[in-house]
Amino acid sequence: MTDHGRKDDLMTAERLEQHRRELHVHCYRMLGSFEDAEDTVQETFLRAWRHRETYEGRSTFRAWLYRIATNACLDLLAKRRPEPASGGEVPWLQPYPDRLLDELPAGDTDSPETAAVARETIELAYLIAVQHLAPRPRAVLILRDVLGWPAKDVAELLGDSVNSVNSALQRARAGMREHLPAERQDWTGGGDDAAVRDLVRRFTEASVTTDIPAITAMLREDVRSAMPPTPGVRFGREAVLEDWTADGFEGMTGLRGVPTAVNRQPAVAFYLWQESEGAALPLTLDVLRITGGAITEVVVFGHDRFAGLGLPERLQP
Repeated sequence: MTDHGRKDDLMTAERLEQHRRELHVHCYRMLGSFEDAEDTVQETFLRAWRHRETYEGRSTFRAWLYRIATNACLDLLAKRRPEPASGGEVPWLQPYPDRLLDELPAGDTDSPETAAVARETIELAYLIAVQHLAPRPRAVLILRDVLGWPAKDVAELLGDSVNSVNSALQRARAGMREHLPAERQDWTGGGDDAAVRDLVRRFTEASVTTDIPAITAMLREDVRSAMPPTPGVRFGREAVLEDWTADGFEGMTGLRGVPTAVNRQPAVAFYLWQESEGAALPLTLDVLRITGGAITEVVVFGHDRFAGLGLPERLQP
């Protein structure tokens, strides 16, 4: 068999598909957009097939695909991605369903340390912070701190020196400290803790009944709220509640809430009863960050994200 034939045997659709989910999550961290990550993984597979003769086996097949995916992300960022807005919001941010994160290879989270990294680096606050980094330092940070690549391998991928990579990593870490919440080490993560589940339940009930005093009691004084792609971030309990009230939340009837989870964070999918449809239709997805028994961040996504998250298209009476 010729070398070309052996490369074709290696580059089967099945072999590529084995790495789809982890490459998708990698591209999602780089880009912050679920849809852009989907497109970039497809581009990665196309490039891998077109350039299959360049795979020489010096690295693992998986690492070779990560190199292609990272470069595809950098190419997209160079062409299409604007800078985050001055207020800190990331208009292109999209949620990632936990059901798809559960498809990641078990080996990626086979120790408590790697499991914690995998969880914390998929949460929305991390995604928002990393989008504020320039593309190449962003790639260095994710390859080094999330994937654990050696500096020399990252340098080879980017065509830089090891010193340049180490310098970029220090700048990226400093940038992350600037944009990450101060209490990051206290994050509860996920929705497994009984106290977190109880708070999500109470938030859902108070929201359905538009009980403003009850919601107020659950929000920390310095709570942050954003509604990508709508510009603007609200800081502080009073500003957040004023914004929700201005949008017509107070006095709203016919709401229903369904607890769910995205980005390893608790979330609530809200539906609004539509008499003409005889059903409750998707309204918003509220993704919560909970710290110390209080809600410290609410990121609200529109009804257009429901289908991609596997949420019901309607709720019957």
